[in-house]
Amino acid sequence: MSERLRPKLNLTIMAGEFAILNLPAETVAIPTWAFVGHWYTFTRTNTELSVVCPASLAPQEIAADRDWCLLRVNTPEPLNQAGILVAVLDPLAEYSIPVFVHSTFDTNYVFLKATSLPAAVDALRQAGHQIGEE
Repeated sequence: MSERLRPKLNLTIMAGEFAILNLPAETVAIPTWAFVGHWYTFTRTNTELSVVCPASLAPQEIAADRDWCLLRVNTPEPLNQAGILVAVLDPLAEYSIPVFVHSTFDTNYVFLKATSLPAAVDALRQAGHQIGEE
């Protein structure tokens, strides 16, 4: 996608630290401990149940990747709008910043390792995006 066609977005660094947990596929019930947080999501596939929740709620005995920060894309675009994630992910890829992405009906969320956040903010601002804090 041409640089001139990429939208300039408004992003917010959301408060808190998050964990991404991997539960076995045969897990029947979605764990109630994750429902306490202000942001959580569950994804079930035929091979796993993934949980994303505030890190403080994630039990230590469950396999997890911790220390993630969360960016919210504030510009609500129609579901058929092309290039929204590319506009965010390309600058991060140029800095070799790993991401974990989650999309909802209303917007997109990009998880970044906490140690990568300063470089990510720099990369995104250089790409013309506005970054605020919650």
